[in-house]
Amino acid sequence: MRMKGFGALFLAALAGLIAAGPLYAAPIELVGFGDSLMAGYQLPPDDAFPARLEKALRDKGHDVSISNAGVSGDTTSGGLARIDWSVPDGTKGVILELGANDALRGIPPEESRKNLVAMIEKLKARGIGVLLVGMLAPPNMGGDYADRFNPIYPELAKTYGVPLYPFFLDGVVEDAGLKIEDGMHPNPKGVGVMVERMLPVVETFVQGLPK
Repeated sequence: MRMKGFGALFLAALAGLIAAGPLYAAPIELVGFGDSLMAGYQLPPDDAFPARLEKALRDKGHDVSISNAGVSGDTTSGGLARIDWSVPDGTKGVILELGANDALRGIPPEESRKNLVAMIEKLKARGIGVLLVGMLAPPNMGGDYADRFNPIYPELAKTYGVPLYPFFLDGVVEDAGLKIEDGMHPNPKGVGVMVERMLPVVETFVQGLPK
């Protein structure tokens, strides 16, 4: 009788733990991987894009944690060199934002494409989801450069079946009031615009990641 009572108590306790499991589940680990636009150039850490995006997602009920792996001045070549150790094991998804510095420096778009391909393939080989964030070539680079650079992101998104946010600075690039004094990087208000516009795409991305 005592053993039966103990067994009943054990099963009840186990059922309670199973029911409570989701309350203690670890958050979905994401990494914002990019350049100064991701890093939060000249901004407090809490105003950098990954921190603001994490808060917005949590406010919408998503249990996520976003690490900031942005490095100011990084190119696609620099990103490729560090992606293995900058994205730790256990990461479920990477928001991949690189290429702006390639365009500013006039790096051949074919090289940028090759580096982005290698990064996407490395992440997919590790079972990590990729949200590709597009960039556009600055007008001063000329039409030929833009024709070779701008299609990279939609073409890779289609080839590798990954979601795409077409332009990271959408809504900010032409508004001086949303940028710091250098006229290139977003201020806190600008980051807020970027997060607001990108949030629906990121929500869909997060919901599609393996739990």
